[in-house]
Amino acid sequence: MNEAKYIWMNGEFKAWNDAQTHVLSHTLHYGNGVIEGTKAYKTAKGYAIFRLNDHTKRLLESAKMTLIDIPYSVEELNKAQIELIAKNEFQGDNVYIRPFAFLGYGVMGVYHKQAPVSTVLASWEWGAYLGEEGLKKGIRLKIASMTRAGNTSSMGKAKATANYLNSQMAKFEAVECGYDEALLLDDQGYVAEASGACFFMVKNGVLISPPNDNSLESITQKTVIEIAGDMGYKVERRRITREEIYVADEAFLTGTAAEITPVREVDARVIGAGSCGDITAIIQAKYFDIVFGRDEKYQHYLTFVS
Repeated sequence: MNEAKYIWMNGEFKAWNDAQTHVLSHTLHYGNGVIEGTKAYKTAKGYAIFRLNDHTKRLLESAKMTLIDIPYSVEELNKAQIELIAKNEFQGDNVYIRPFAFLGYGVMGVYHKQAPVSTVLASWEWGAYLGEEGLKKGIRLKIASMTRAGNTSSMGKAKATANYLNSQMAKFEAVECGYDEALLLDDQGYVAEASGACFFMVKNGVLISPPNDNSLESITQKTVIEIAGDMGYKVERRRITREEIYVADEAFLTGTAAEITPVREVDARVIGAGSCGDITAIIQAKYFDIVFGRDEKYQHYLTFVS
C-alpha cells in the first residue's frame, strides 16, 4: 500500500512504521474493533474532507454499540484528521482516511471491558477502489452464496471489524469466480449490500436502493439519494430481489471507497447496455463535482484543510 509520513495514535503523531501494537492485543484475537472510511479530495482550494463530521459521528456510534469507550470527542477527532492530512503533505487527487479504534494488550478472554482502547487515524493516497476501468465502464458483480449476518446474530449497524469477515469471504468467492465484487443477500433473500458498498439499481428512470434493515447506514448512499432527488429523479427505498436486478436498466455501487461505480453485469446477466448507464453517469459526474468542490450548493459537506 502507499505509505504516508505520519499516523495519529492515541493523541500523538507517530512515524508510519512506529504506529504498532502488541501481538496479544485483544482485537486481534476476538474481533471487536470499529472502523471508518473517509476521503479527502484535492479541490481548487486545497484538500477538503467529504462529510467529515458524519463519518466521525458514525465511528463513535459504532463504538457505543460495541461497548468500546473512545476517549475523544467528535471535535477532537475532526481536528486531528485535518491536521493529519496537512502534516502528511499529500500530492495526489484524493486521500483515504481510516479512523479506527481497537482493544489493546492487557487482558485475555472473551470479556473485553478491561482491555485498553487505542484510537488511531491513518491516511494514505488511494485510487479507485474497484479500478479506474471499473469506475468508467462498470464492474462484474456476483451474488454471494452466503448471506449477510442477520440482525439477531450481529450488530450490522456498527461498522465493526468482526462484520467484515463475512464480506471478506464473499469478496474472495466473487473474485475467484472471475468477478470484481460480491453482493450479499439477507437471510430472506433480499439485497443487503456489497462486500463494502451499497447497491442501487435503475428501472424505468427510478432509482431503487434497499433499506438499511440489514446493512450499514451508508453516508454515500444518503448523499446519492439527496442529489438524485435534487436533480428530479424519483428514489425508492424498498427490498430488492435478485431477479429484479437481472432485468434492471442500470445498476451501481456507492461508498466512500467505491464512490459511484457502475455495474455492467450480475451473475452473467448483462445489465442494460453492459456499460455505465446514462443516469449512473449523471449521478457519478455530480458526485465528483461535489467532492472536488466544483458545486457550490453542496460545499457545506466539505471541510477544507488549511
